[in-house]
Amino acid sequence: MLELIKYIVGQFAEDKENVEYDVKEKDRVIEVTVTLSPSDMGKVIGKQGKIAKAMRTIVRAATPSDSKKYVIEIRERGGDVVDSGDGCESDAD
Repeated sequence: MLELIKYIVGQFAEDKENVEYDVKEKDRVIEVTVTLSPSDMGKVIGKQGKIAKAMRTIVRAATPSDSKKYVIEIRERGGDVVDSGDGCESDAD
């Protein structure tokens, strides 16, 4: 599933060399934190978070029903989580 996330992010990020992926496995969840350069934040998240939401929908649809749920967070390099998919965005610019 990480390859799918990398592929989608790679389609929008221009600074692909500086994209980092941190994967943490918990009980029922696999958390994937995508860290981007500030110039790529808007491109990957999209207007009103539409690209990020679509990426989460695709990952959810591609995940087998008997496997762990994927949670994708998008973070600016050196900053806070900007888009965590929970409907709450931070005040980071």
